[in-house]
Amino acid sequence: MTEVSAGDLFWWVVLPYIALAVFVVGHIWRWRYDQFGWTSRSSELQERRLLKWGGPLFHYATFAAIIGHIIGILVPVSATHAMGISEAVYHEFASISGFIAAVLVIGGVVILAGRRLLVARVRATTDAVDYLALILLLLVILTGIVPTLFSLLSQGYDYRTTVAPWFRSLFLFQPDVRAITEAPLIYQIHAVSAWLIFIVWPFSRLVHAWSIPLFYLWRPFIVYRSRRPLPPAEPGTSGRRWRKIGTPY
Repeated sequence: MTEVSAGDLFWWVVLPYIALAVFVVGHIWRWRYDQFGWTSRSSELQERRLLKWGGPLFHYATFAAIIGHIIGILVPVSATHAMGISEAVYHEFASISGFIAAVLVIGGVVILAGRRLLVARVRATTDAVDYLALILLLLVILTGIVPTLFSLLSQGYDYRTTVAPWFRSLFLFQPDVRAITEAPLIYQIHAVSAWLIFIVWPFSRLVHAWSIPLFYLWRPFIVYRSRRPLPPAEPGTSGRRWRKIGTPY
């Protein structure tokens, strides 16, 4: 059994808890002191054609990738076996669906990143923290799609025996450091870059992910009525007549 070094403790215990703390406290601070900045700062007025394609492509594919991570990391192997899903079936489904989601995410990121870097009006509205978040997103995506591609072409690596137990152990406050240290390097880079995104998240435009308009579900209906405009009422009983300014009707 290998010894756990100080570096391992930092990367796989200290950094995750720091990231979670900054993620929670940072969002609370941002909501209390910067509600006007709680937005994606839409740049649709600066450029619309690329945003129309890149925005939905990136967001829907990201949702699919997040669901895949939830199933793969939070659901233990024993649960899928109890449901009658064999390891071969799970591996094939996860590889194919993960690869499709990753390709779509990359397509959306390429469109949005190219739009933000090459369109001058959009680039002028981009802050340094936005570039940092974009770099971290690209790192997470690339380190995620490479093992997915190898998993699709071969048997791949079963991250549910190392990465997943370590991740779940963090929320039990019993971090299993040895489990994650046995994972390949690319999985470790993928995990570290994800924690770095959690740190940057509250201070970037990524906060708009929580701006879900749920109040629309119980908002009262807005009634629109058409009315034919009428000429203003004139003094007197009929017709128009001149009157002196200041005289009563």
